Amino acid sequence: MLDNLSLDQLRTFIAAADTGSFSAAARKLGRAQSVVSQTLANLETQSGVRLFDRAGRYPVLTEDGRALLADARAVVERADAFKARAKGLAGGLEPELSVVVDVMFPMPILTCVVASFQAEFPQIPLRILVETLGAVPEAVLDRRCAFGIMGAVPVASQELVLERILATRMVMVASPQHPLAQHPSPIPSDALKQHLQLVLTDRSNLTQGREFGVFSAQTWRLADLSAKHAFLRAGLGWGGMPLWSVQDELESGVLVRLSVEDTDPNGLIMPMSAIHRTESLPGPAARWMIERLKTGTIVEGDLPRPEQISLGRRR
Repeated sequence: MLDNLSLDQLRTFIAAADTGSFSAAARKLGRAQSVVSQTLANLETQSGVRLFDRAGRYPVLTEDGRALLADARAVVERADAFKARAKGLAGGLEPELSVVVDVMFPMPILTCVVASFQAEFPQIPLRILVETLGAVPEAVLDRRCAFGIMGAVPVASQELVLERILATRMVMVASPQHPLAQHPSPIPSDALKQHLQLVLTDRSNLTQGREFGVFSAQTWRLADLSAKHAFLRAGLGWGGMPLWSVQDELESGVLVRLSVEDTDPNGLIMPMSAIHRTESLPGPAARWMIERLKTGTIVEGDLPRPEQISLGRRR
């Protein structure tokens, strides 16, 4: 008998429980009260459970009815999610979205976009990889990700299409106790070479063995930006960081900015681009995310607050 339960019965059960009467449920559902009463009676017969106590003026959920109400809601919610996802897939919506993001990309902006994505596409699983240098385009080229957000890495490939999104500012920093922090500005390159530089390592074959922003012959290679950040704070070396990630420490004096000779004292502007394979156009969800990411601007000075980041109008 339970195999014959219908979503309509469960929706009627939920409406009656929420409104507190069969007549109110009938009005909510746009049906006759007799239809609601019969539907619930059939549900009780099929389930073998008395859901409502009808002794009083208004029906009252029984203990068993209260226990089954949560299950009824879960079943209806999953059914609605199934229908919504099926409709999206039939319209070309991606079954899931995998994105690879350069570790230098402003995470406050990405977080705001992803929060909006969750509200816009609640049924699409999202998988985000955070990589650096050539590992970003590599994840797109080998089809692990639908698209990527790449920094200014000189990777020439006719298999990739680039769309400019925004830019972030890179600055050279060190602990206040580091010798370079005491050096007169601007610091000549010869002075930089005398001190250990902390550098992100390349985990890809595309740019393996190539150097980006390396000034010193003494380097420690790290595979994680947060580890590099912690080492800089500990005074274990100097190195470049995205301004958005060290803004608070620069303001509090935990880190200091290094002014390097022959470079912009405000830091280097790093363009960011969305990339995808030439033959694989972004699907509707991916395109939605790319367009929202394009609303960002060059991150100069203060870290953008979430309320300052415009994500465009929702559909």
